[in-house]
Amino acid sequence: MLRKAIERKQQEVDALAEKMEASNSFVILDYLGLSVEAVTKLRVELFNNGCDMKVIKNNIIRRAAEKAGYSELTEQLTGPNAVAFSHEDSVSAAKVIYEFAKDYKDLSLKVGVVDGQYMDHDGITTIATIPSRDALLTMFAGGVIQHAKDFAIALQLHIENLEEAQDAQ
Repeated sequence: MLRKAIERKQQEVDALAEKMEASNSFVILDYLGLSVEAVTKLRVELFNNGCDMKVIKNNIIRRAAEKAGYSELTEQLTGPNAVAFSHEDSVSAAKVIYEFAKDYKDLSLKVGVVDGQYMDHDGITTIATIPSRDALLTMFAGGVIQHAKDFAIALQLHIENLEEAQDAQ
């Protein structure tokens, strides 16, 4: 019986380590104090953004993190924790949790790994406040278009000045 339990736990560790390595990012969060309804709402929001969340025992998370090469995480594994994985976008899990925590004060980001880089609480919070990829592309396009528009206006004014100068002669 004991051997089966140990084998089952080792399988959980292996599966979690593989998931950590395969995900674009993952964050450890403290959900203590959230109602079942709030956790369900958070899971739905994460799912809608290409993420998922699992509540996993700290010993399993610790062993999986060490196996995946993220031993820095182990210091923050106190109390009840969950792990949110981002599959499509590197920052979506952190963003969803950060925004969700504005309404649910019992929820907080602890640490995480984004694109293979360990991030402490401040790093994860910074990542979570960066605009989305689409918003950044829109800002970039707006900036490029504005410069092109300014150049076109300047060119048109220069042409008009040349025409006026020619007409005056």
